[in-house]
Amino acid sequence: CINPRRSKKKASRRRRIGVENMRVEDLLVYGKSQCHSDLAKMLLAELLELNPLELLNHLDDVVTEEKATLYKQECQAVKDGKPIQYVIGNVNFYGEKYDINENVLIPRFETEELVENTIEYIKKFFTEPVDIIDLGCGSGVIGLTLEQKVSTNSVDLIDISEKALEVTKVNCQNLESKANLIQSDMFQNINKKYDVIISNPPYIKTNEEIENIVLNNEPHLALFAGTDGLDCYRKIIKELPNYMKDRCLVAFEIGMTQAEPLKELIKETLGDIKVEVKKDLSEKDRMLFIFKNLE
Repeated sequence: CINPRRSKKKASRRRRIGVENMRVEDLLVYGKSQCHSDLAKMLLAELLELNPLELLNHLDDVVTEEKATLYKQECQAVKDGKPIQYVIGNVNFYGEKYDINENVLIPRFETEELVENTIEYIKKFFTEPVDIIDLGCGSGVIGLTLEQKVSTNSVDLIDISEKALEVTKVNCQNLESKANLIQSDMFQNINKKYDVIISNPPYIKTNEEIENIVLNNEPHLALFAGTDGLDCYRKIIKELPNYMKDRCLVAFEIGMTQAEPLKELIKETLGDIKVEVKKDLSEKDRMLFIFKNLE
């Protein structure tokens, strides 16, 4: 049977608990009442600078009033539909932590696949340090990852958005990168040629239905690209001949239905150049590579 005195004591203790003396366990209970259990753990672990698996070893730790209040605010933000990556303010990409906010896209796993394949091709086809340009760099995750993983002569990070480049600058500083940040509408302010041209441009159709959490939070400038989603590709491909070295690799992330129209655009501009489309782990066309004199 239940001891009434003990029950009253526990109830009284719960009433007295406020943000000034909440334990890790109390916050987890609160967080799970507001959002998915995994998200609640992730938020608290990030706040306490712990691995989520370590939380169980700290259940009785008392959390400062400031952190407890912030945790409740973050749980509410996730409950209200804000992506957890924006709430936390960073994301892991290819093993590194990158700062992000609402001025840049949240990097996806498909983009890691683009980077992985690009690294393999660079190592296969180039023996000397390469000049790389990342068009529409956003937070800079693509170009900065390549800078860390392959031998580079220069890395230019390009974006039309000044606010996006502010995020990129922070990530450059965190990684002690030597990359150049240039505000430009694709190639508009560029006057050199490259060994590697890579881009994950906007490629969603203007009237295409997408998840509300994406539509309501991520920058539309980095999402939408005209009625067929190809406007940015047209702009890039049209100018490619002016910015490709004699031997050049071009790498695009693409929408899963865009491979064939992009092949036509490339053929119109570059003739019978070698083009390869690769699928992601979900077996969807997601990457397109152009090989100029690379065998």
